Amino acid sequence: MPFVTTRDDVQIHYKDWGTGRPVIFIHGWPLNADAWDDQMKCVADNGFRGIAHSRRGHGRSDQPWGPYDFDTFADDLDDLIRGLDLRDVTLVAHSMGGGELARYVGRHGTGRLKSAVLLSAVPPLMVRTEANPEGVPDKVFQDIKGGILRERSQFWQDTAVGFFSADQPGSNATQGNKDAFWYMAMQQSIEAGVRCVDAFAYTDFTEDLRKFDIPTLIVHGDDDQIVPIDATARKSAEIIPGATLKVYEKGSHGIALVPGDKERFNADLLAFLTT
Repeated sequence: MPFVTTRDDVQIHYKDWGTGRPVIFIHGWPLNADAWDDQMKCVADNGFRGIAHSRRGHGRSDQPWGPYDFDTFADDLDDLIRGLDLRDVTLVAHSMGGGELARYVGRHGTGRLKSAVLLSAVPPLMVRTEANPEGVPDKVFQDIKGGILRERSQFWQDTAVGFFSADQPGSNATQGNKDAFWYMAMQQSIEAGVRCVDAFAYTDFTEDLRKFDIPTLIVHGDDDQIVPIDATARKSAEIIPGATLKVYEKGSHGIALVPGDKERFNADLLAFLTT
C-alpha cells in the first residue's frame, strides 16, 4: 500500500487510482479513504486521477498520540501534494475534511490547485456562539466525546443513524451504509476521535475561506443532522468569492454514500470537473 511520510515522520496511507488531472478526496470524521471509493472510481473512469488519503489516526495511516489540529492536517495534506508533486489539483472534502481543505488554502495558498468542492463541510464554524447562533450547542460536542470514551462501538452504531438521516421517512440509507460507517469508525484511534471533535467543533475557518481564489462548489443536504446547513454551507457560500451552492432536498450528511444522492453528487462533481 502506498504511504507518504510527513515532516514529523507520520505515515499517511493513500489510494491512487487512474490517470489524468488529479482530484484529491479528503474524508470526514470518523471515516477514512475508503469512504470515497464510489467517487474515486467515478473520476478514474472519466479520465482523472483519484487520490484519497486517510487522515493521521484514521484508517491505515499511523496513529500517533498527536497532534490532531487543523494546522497539522493541512500540513499533512501539503506533504502529500508535494510528495507526489501534484499540480492543477481539485480538492474534494467532506465534513471535517472541509476544514482541512480550508486551512490548507489558508496556510499554503492555491498555487497547486485548480478548484475545490466542499461537501457537507464544517466551515466556517460549527460551535454555537453569540456571533454564530445557528451553530451546534457545545453540549453536543461534549456528549460526542463522552460517547466515544464510554463505549465507542455502540456509540458509532447509534451515530450512523443520524449521519445518514436513516430515521427519516423515505430515506434511501441502507444497513450496508450504517455497517460501513461503523467499520470505518472503529479503525479510528480513540485519541484521534476525541481530539478531532475539539478540532472541528471550535476551529474558525472564516479567514481561510476569504483566501479562496479558485472556483468552488459547495454541496449540502437540507436534512443534514450532523453539520447544520445554515451555520456552515450557506455562510461559506457568502464568504468564498464566486462560490456555487447546491442544496440537496432531504439530503443527509452522508450524501456521497447513500444511493440516489451519491449518483447525483457524482454527476455534479463530474460536471464541475469538466467545466
